[in-house]
Amino acid sequence: MAIKGSALGELAEQLRSADFDLSSRWEPVETWFATWAQRPGLRTDLRTHLLELPNEQADTVIKRSRETTTHFAWCLRDQPGEPFTFWLHEYKEQRDWRAGYADSVHNHRYHFCTTILRGGYTHERYTAEVAPETELIRSTELVTATRCPVGASNTLLASDFHRIPQAVDGTMTFLVKSREVTPWSLSYDPMTHESHRHVPVESRLSQLAKRLEAVDG
Repeated sequence: MAIKGSALGELAEQLRSADFDLSSRWEPVETWFATWAQRPGLRTDLRTHLLELPNEQADTVIKRSRETTTHFAWCLRDQPGEPFTFWLHEYKEQRDWRAGYADSVHNHRYHFCTTILRGGYTHERYTAEVAPETELIRSTELVTATRCPVGASNTLLASDFHRIPQAVDGTMTFLVKSREVTPWSLSYDPMTHESHRHVPVESRLSQLAKRLEAVDG
């Protein structure tokens, strides 16, 4: 839980007070976040939040966080009934990146806003042609490539495609995400032209028993 009166607490309160569905209207969140992310001392406030987490809450953060091929995704807030979650992304050194995540052209199952707390990265936006017969990406086209320093903020909807091909070592970002608005996301490797569908593991539990059915022969 965010510390009362902290930057996280203020953002959470504003998002909870919204009188509309965040999954269908993300534009107001973009406006709120752009102002919130520029508050003085944001990085210090987040550091204080982490240092003052009680052991039980620290354990919860650890359990619901995860490692990807390009960064560590730390879930700071995920409370039942709230239509949003808070995250810190800690990017690995570039030499430790493995292909297939942030450096692929991809979208997400949710809308989100992000701001760079430390370091910086190159952010590319794309259009993508999705084949109707396979629902996979057939081709992509670069629209913009922007060098984003500390303090830069971005907003992406679940329908937007982007890529982070390079990040300064030690880069960290803060994100506020909506709950999922689509059942899966897509990625596309610009080198091999291969596309993949990504289904979250938590949504597959109901399929496990079916996969264990006996098969004659």
